[in-house]
Parts: sequence; C-alpha cells; structure tokens
Amino acid sequence: MQHAVGAPLPPHGPGSGHVGRPYQAQHPGPPPISPPPPGPGQTQPAPPSAPGQVPPPPAPGQAPSAPGHAQPSPAPGQAPGPAWSGTGPTPPTREAVGHTGHVQLPPGGPVPLPAPPAEPGTGGATLAVLLIGPAGAGKTTVAKLWAARRRVPTAHVSLDDVREWVRSGFADPQAGWNDHSEAQYRLARRTCGFAARNFLANGISCILDDAVFPDRPVVGLGGWKRHVGPGLLPVVLLPGLEVVLERNAARSGNRRLSDEEVARIHGRMAGWYGSGLPIIDNSTYDVETTARVLDDVLARSIASPPAW
Repeated sequence: MQHAVGAPLPPHGPGSGHVGRPYQAQHPGPPPISPPPPGPGQTQPAPPSAPGQVPPPPAPGQAPSAPGHAQPSPAPGQAPGPAWSGTGPTPPTREAVGHTGHVQLPPGGPVPLPAPPAEPGTGGATLAVLLIGPAGAGKTTVAKLWAARRRVPTAHVSLDDVREWVRSGFADPQAGWNDHSEAQYRLARRTCGFAARNFLANGISCILDDAVFPDRPVVGLGGWKRHVGPGLLPVVLLPGLEVVLERNAARSGNRRLSDEEVARIHGRMAGWYGSGLPIIDNSTYDVETTARVLDDVLARSIASPPAW
C-alpha cells in the first residue's frame, strides 16, 4: 500500500505493525506481558534507551554511568558510596573498607629501657629479654614458659630455631666454626633483633635465647644490643656442669653435642661471673621455679638496669 506525500500515516500503536497490520499477524504467539506496577516504596525502572537516544542527565552529586554499564544500587540500609570522578584509583566500596583486614602497624625501632612496673615482678611491662646460657641450661624451655605465663602479650624467639630456617646449605656449628657458620649466625641474630623490635613497637614483649660467650662481646652481646636496642635486658642461666651434661644427653639430632664440647662451652660461660649481669643457677630448680626467679630478676633489672 502506498500513501501520498503529506498524508497521515496509519496508526502505530498496540496491536499494529509497522504498516498497520495487526501485531499478531507479524509476531505469531502470545503478546508480551507488561511488567507489574511498582509496589509501595519502589520506583518504576527507567525504560532502556533506544539507539541514538541520549540518556537522561544524572542526579546532582551522582557520576554519569558508562555506556552499557548500569550504576550499582546500594544494599538495603546502606548509604551510597562516593561518586567516582573518572580519574585516579577507584574508591573502595563500603565492604572493602570495613572487611579487608588492613591494619596499619607502627615500624620497629631501637628498644628503650622499660618503665618500672607498679606491681611485683615484671607485671604488665613491655620489655625485651635475652636469656643466655650454655647448651642444656634450659634456656628455650624456661623462656617459653615465662612468655606463656605472663598476663600481657609476650613472644619467644630462639636463635637456634631461626638459624635452622636455612634448610639447604645450613652451616652446622658442630662441623666447625668458620666464616660460613658465623655469617649465618650473624644473619639469624639480626633477624631475631628485627623481630623483637617489631614485637615491642606493637605492644608485645619478646624474650630471646642464645648461647652468648663472654669472651666474644662483639659477636655476641654487643651485636644483640646493636640489633635490639639499649633497653635489652640480658640474664644468664648457668646451672652446674653435671646438670648440663645430663640434659644434653637427653637431646637428639644436631642439638645434641659431645660431652667434651658441652664441658668446653660451660667453662667459657663461667666468664659471665663478675660481668655485672644477673646470673641464675637453676641446678636445683624445676622449670616453673626458674621462670618465677627469672621474673623477679627482671623486675630488679628494670629498677636498676645492669651496666653492659
């Protein structure tokens, strides 16, 4: 059918096709179902834009949507997030801000001397401790118990454990002390000091243990003070030789030394007498008693720090 120029076109409404034929004639099957009217508190969704049609302007304070991407709606009871300007990083959503687990930790620094506690023992003081002693003195066992029994957060770091983090190429000191074993010792000590600084910077005390020799202050005690800070409190655990030999015999693996080596180390440790450092002879103490004595000794060290 043709129409004269200027003549009105046939009606184009529901039930009519492009040239006036009924809708059912062009599209067999049931007619499309209109969406239900919005319920209370709901708004009618905007119809999709036809090709070439400009979308309506955004509301004040709302960023325009990219073509083909709808603006996400906030969850029920949640305020809409900030609009994105289109430049810079995309702002995190409300869920990302509240549930990423990101915590800003203060950096570690040299550990200062702790303030004297206002109660018996070390109380709630945050402090760094270095427990010194020969193999078999009970350093690690006592340090673990003392740290676990405190009522404030306290960590324990053993230098021997850190040294054994090296699985391939581990320089076993039983094979001889050389440049390789000394380099790994220094690296482990520096790692322990870094850990202690960070623990204390975040309100967690730390007790370290190591077999530090008094005749090598630069490698031993001086290095610990340099890596931890002037507030490090050293205490020597030195039972009798018979006790040390008995405890060493119960060990296994590379932690067990020969009796000759144990006797030699114990003899060198005797040089701590007269050094000014507090010394605990735990020959007749069990682990719990030694931990209590250690706490009393540390309380006196806080009140009157040893000169070292």
